[in-house]
Amino acid sequence: MKLTILGGGGFRVPLVYGALLGDRGEGRVTRVALHDVDSRRLHAIGRVLAAQASGVPDAPEVTTTTDLDEALRGAGFVFSAIRVGGLEGRANDERVAFAEGVLGQETVGAGGIAYGLRTVPVAVGIARKVAALAPDAWVINFTNPAGLVTEAMSRHLGDRVIGICDSPVGLGRRIARVLGADPARAWIDYAGLNHLGWVRGLRVDGRDQLPRLLADPGLLGSFEEGRLFGADWLRSLGAVPNEYLHYYYFHREAVRAHRTGPTRGAFLHDQQAGFYARVTDPDTPALELWNRTRAEREATYMAENRETAGAGEREEEDLSGGYEKVALALMRAIARDERTTLILNVRNRSTLGILDAEAVVEVPCLVGAQGAHPVSVDPLPDHAAGLVCAVKAADRAVLAAARSGSRAEAVRAFALHPLVDSVNVARRLVDGYRAVHPGLAYLT
Repeated sequence: MKLTILGGGGFRVPLVYGALLGDRGEGRVTRVALHDVDSRRLHAIGRVLAAQASGVPDAPEVTTTTDLDEALRGAGFVFSAIRVGGLEGRANDERVAFAEGVLGQETVGAGGIAYGLRTVPVAVGIARKVAALAPDAWVINFTNPAGLVTEAMSRHLGDRVIGICDSPVGLGRRIARVLGADPARAWIDYAGLNHLGWVRGLRVDGRDQLPRLLADPGLLGSFEEGRLFGADWLRSLGAVPNEYLHYYYFHREAVRAHRTGPTRGAFLHDQQAGFYARVTDPDTPALELWNRTRAEREATYMAENRETAGAGEREEEDLSGGYEKVALALMRAIARDERTTLILNVRNRSTLGILDAEAVVEVPCLVGAQGAHPVSVDPLPDHAAGLVCAVKAADRAVLAAARSGSRAEAVRAFALHPLVDSVNVARRLVDGYRAVHPGLAYLT
């Protein structure tokens, strides 16, 4: 089976390939086509993958190409992990937002909207190409903002595009761990949008263990989200939020923390520029360099938020990411009909009554040969429903702006978002982003 990875020169591609190397089952991936618009990055990541495959019998064959049509033909699965504008674009997203005193994070607030406005037109073009050249392929979307991009692609691919994120899985794993439960046996009652969801329960053998966690200050202080949000606030919510909700609940503190020192995008830009420059040297041990760079990247993830909350360093168990495991589990479930339950980004149907059927939501899904199907979940509490509806309205305005090229729709997207506090700020953000991103010239 052929797997195509779009954004194949991306830094995290070796995580996916490493997971594939460990899969020895029938119907496994035997060919991997890496596609990227940057041939230098493709060569660099190709060196890392070659080192990973060294000594592994029957390792999946890797090819690289800058031709999208060639990459897509014959694919059974397509992983989309593109970054339109690169890390320089992310750094610009942050700088423009912080100049206006609002959040520039790549998936949340003004930064996420700017990233979406750049990415959606490209993602829609990819979706159309997949529909034409690989109509039977399943698209697994990693591209951020994952929920927004998945919804844009779903208008052309329907249920054959599924968005994934490792945040809900990691959160459920941490909660299960502190409760002494096996994550594989736990049912995680999670619902919301990508980077905007809540764990409302964690059931083991039919019994909800979350009340025990919320009642125990010691347990709440023993894992990342408990320290990040604080025991009192989690008890007030009666739930454990996705870590990205720290940007909403502690917005002023987050903006203040991120405005001092280099932004996350600037840090990653400089770090990865060094990696890609060095890894092409034939004398550089590519895999060793990649491992060191990745360890630094993971250790500094959301560092400003943890510092603001006094949450300390990340746990060792959480430094390995995890999205590649979600991707492999999803692919195996579909390709082999190995039925499982995963938290995914899919079309809502009737899962959350506050949203329409076409809205992409992040909820538990039953996955098998016919794809991913959301399971029934309890309604969101009012405080969560309000945020979900507001952010989805902003997402829909992004989609409208990308479709029509309307500057007014782009302004509306920024102004409707809960983390942008003024229509005038929204107007200046659109102008600021158009000035630094040539790809937004379509907004008129």
